[in-house]
Amino acid sequence: MIKTILAVLIITSSLLANGDVRAQTTIDSTGLSHVIAKYNTTIDQQSHLYNGPEYEFYDPLIKGNAYVFDVKTFSPGNVNYNGALYNNIPMMYDINKDVVVTLLYNHFTKISLLNTWVPEFWLLNHHFVRINSDSTGKAALTTGFYDQLYKGANTQILARREKSIQTAAGSNNVESFFRESKSYYVKKGANYSSFGSKGALLDIFKDKKKELRQYIKTNNIDFSENFEQAITSVASYYDHLTN
Repeated sequence: MIKTILAVLIITSSLLANGDVRAQTTIDSTGLSHVIAKYNTTIDQQSHLYNGPEYEFYDPLIKGNAYVFDVKTFSPGNVNYNGALYNNIPMMYDINKDVVVTLLYNHFTKISLLNTWVPEFWLLNHHFVRINSDSTGKAALTTGFYDQLYKGANTQILARREKSIQTAAGSNNVESFFRESKSYYVKKGANYSSFGSKGALLDIFKDKKKELRQYIKTNNIDFSENFEQAITSVASYYDHLTN
């Protein structure tokens, strides 16, 4: 079967390369698409996506989990990997190790994608981007993946989501568990500024602080109820004011 598919592809490619327009009519587009789809299936094992170290799950005795939004099963996502976009890939995001995990073609073996090959990925309705260490702005960002909560004409809102393994002495033994932390950043121009409250965010947007305060009051924006929704709403209005 593979030899047949390869033969069809080689012949078709050869005719097109030689400028033979008749080659376009020898195989209809639907049939060719079907052949290519089957061919792609047969070479799954050679996909550039499957390039990374094997990944192992954590000791089940550790309480909690290492994954973003506590989703500890594979979910379909998209990833830009070494310049190619792969869609509907089974993915997990380990925010303890800061790695994207996927399954090999056998749907059993787990691998970690190479971070330096992943400029961005989309998972669970969130867009994550890789940022290298920043030493020029007010915030010292560590290199890694950031959840791009908002991207406007003048500003971006980014969240750094992390987990770490902690230990605590129990009644009879030492227990291990995952602890989650989140950090928030505004990007204006080439600079990043960290913040963790409504007041700190308004200080970053101080040139429009009065207008933003009125916007928050008029729209009953509650930072304590949904902090991330509130900060993206304020950033969006700031962009509106400054455009």
